[in-house]
Amino acid sequence: MLVTMEPRQTYPWSWYVDDAVLRAEQERIFRRSWQYVGHTGQIPEPGSYFTGRAGLVPIVVTRDRDETLRAFVNVCRHRGFEVAQGEGRRAALQCGYHAWTYGLDGRLRAAPRADREPDFRADGISLVPVQVETWGPFVFVNPDPEAAPLAATLVELPELVASVGVDVDRLRHHHRSDSQLDANWKIVCENFLECYHCAVAHPSFSAMVDVSPDAYRLEVSGAVSTQLGPLRENGTNGYDPSGEVERGQFHFVFPSLAINILPGRPNLSLGPVNPVTPTRTARFLDYFFAPDADEAWIEELVAFDSQVGAEDRVLVEGVQRGVAAGAIEHGRLMGEAERLIVHFQEQVAEALAGSASTLEAPGGTFA
Repeated sequence: MLVTMEPRQTYPWSWYVDDAVLRAEQERIFRRSWQYVGHTGQIPEPGSYFTGRAGLVPIVVTRDRDETLRAFVNVCRHRGFEVAQGEGRRAALQCGYHAWTYGLDGRLRAAPRADREPDFRADGISLVPVQVETWGPFVFVNPDPEAAPLAATLVELPELVASVGVDVDRLRHHHRSDSQLDANWKIVCENFLECYHCAVAHPSFSAMVDVSPDAYRLEVSGAVSTQLGPLRENGTNGYDPSGEVERGQFHFVFPSLAINILPGRPNLSLGPVNPVTPTRTARFLDYFFAPDADEAWIEELVAFDSQVGAEDRVLVEGVQRGVAAGAIEHGRLMGEAERLIVHFQEQVAEALAGSASTLEAPGGTFA
């Protein structure tokens, strides 16, 4: 029996535009959470490295000489310049500002003119480490040294993914798609967390996946929110959805990781939603497929997914314009159809509870 939940008030719409709220989110959420930054194919051998972000925190991930996976805040201990750029293979990381040089283990190896500084001790200086772990080929970091292991965040997510016929250890990275959106990061996440809009805004997706409330399932387990969508019988398809994966799975890992598994042959795309400013968001999606997947089929699936993404861009940027107008203080959520958003907003509000930065924002606290 379907239980209908009552609508509820959102947190203040000022939280989508205010600098003070974003500062609090960086301190209370992004610096304390596990976040996806890249994949092991970017660090295949000793000397490999790649850069990324955890919210606004720049990160560099390295494969040390002894093949140990490490991650650091990508900020030089001298004047704060980002030490590493892009990705590649190097024996050491050298800051492009004053040539301070760090080993792939993070320790400072050399600083020009250090011999002229009598109190300078290189052995007491290193890049700031962050936690790093993997799930299959997926690399996660957490700036909080006291945080629980990654498994405590993912919980049963690996089993859910495996249950639909996707073996993450067999997947191969295909490509990365980067984008920026004129919308607050929370608006982008909240759009991902509901399919209430799908029948209206995503005609091709809704023609393939049954998005009716009796068929499209919503589940919550701690930091993980899940949407499960079966194929429509005799549906219209933008690509061939036949294969081992018989239904769609769409997962969200708080605070900002979106994971998509579309019906068809084994596939998975994932990527974080990273705030740039209160009104601008950067995101990327890494696409993975089974090693024997047909390239023509991959192109059709990616084109289908890109169309859905283009439709979502129109939605989230339109929402941003609406909430930024300041004419209305709050919105209303549909308790059943948008219960994953309710859960997300509760997690955000709990993390920000008591924050002076949040209390400074117009609209006050979240009721």
